[in-house]
Amino acid sequence: MKQWRQRWKRFRNAWSGMVAAVREEVHMKIHLMLAAIAIVFAIVFHFTKWEWLILLLTIGAVISLEMVNTAIERTVDLVTKDFHPLAKAAKDIAAGAVLLGAIMAVMIGAILFLPHLYNWVLK
Repeated sequence: MKQWRQRWKRFRNAWSGMVAAVREEVHMKIHLMLAAIAIVFAIVFHFTKWEWLILLLTIGAVISLEMVNTAIERTVDLVTKDFHPLAKAAKDIAAGAVLLGAIMAVMIGAILFLPHLYNWVLK
């Protein structure tokens, strides 16, 4: 029984982290807003199960990258407020990962949505 309590506590901690990211991070709110818009359009365009799979994996990847970026930024800020090239590099690399993920998400979104938009315009 003790194992289940520990697992439940870990789950609650993870959930608290997700809630904190949404409440405190502007970029997380932007990512979630864009994800919601994409989901609405996916419903309107009657995505196939494979399109849904790709869309949801892409959304999950970008949101996860943003959360890891936030964790790295906060950890670096906790360790030092002074400028240090390694601290800057850590933050820049984490931000770059989010940027790359977002660029890839736009490209994947174009591949998923443009054919549907094209068909919709032709009707």
